[in-house]
Amino acid sequence: MESAQRAPLNRDRVLRAAVAFADEEGMSSLSMRKLGDALGVEAMSLYNHVTNKTDLLDGMIDIVFGEIDLPAGEGDWRADMRQRAMSARQVLRRHPWAIGLMESRTSPGPATLRHHDAVLGSLRRAGFSLELAGHAYSLLDSYIYGFALQEASLPFGTGEEAAQVAQDIFGRFEAGQYPYLTEFAVARVVQPGYEYANEFETGLDLILNALQTAQ
Repeated sequence: MESAQRAPLNRDRVLRAAVAFADEEGMSSLSMRKLGDALGVEAMSLYNHVTNKTDLLDGMIDIVFGEIDLPAGEGDWRADMRQRAMSARQVLRRHPWAIGLMESRTSPGPATLRHHDAVLGSLRRAGFSLELAGHAYSLLDSYIYGFALQEASLPFGTGEEAAQVAQDIFGRFEAGQYPYLTEFAVARVVQPGYEYANEFETGLDLILNALQTAQ
């Protein structure tokens, strides 16, 4: 902490400290006072670098967007969209507080705008019409953010934990009461090696196949 206190305060340091705080404590716990405490400064000094909490959040989201891989731009739109989706999911796993905020900013930063421009550019260069590029972007984002939100809210992390949750749930009901759900749990969830996270790539490929057909 002493070395952090001696480091000069600037906008980037303030924003990255805010991201680290939100990662550790959650967005609901973030305040200018607590952020100042984490940086070893008075809260008022933060306003030399961010206008207000809205500006702080704009910058935090821009940092998150900056961590997502941009499309390579080498002519393979499927590879671009797949890599971008995989990277976005990993970034949102590191910053789950950001899931519902990624598209909420009215003053997006340069990394955010660069990200959106690169995704649209990959699709347009591949021959997607403006309309279809918009559909594709919306569909992919809905899937990425929706999956990330669902994954973050699940009551289990590992396959073993998923199996235990399934067993606990079905232990409260009579056999045969929910036959198809039981079939899925027994044949999939409680099997060795099952990981809910593996569903992401399968669903993503289904979407990309559909977009290729629509192109």
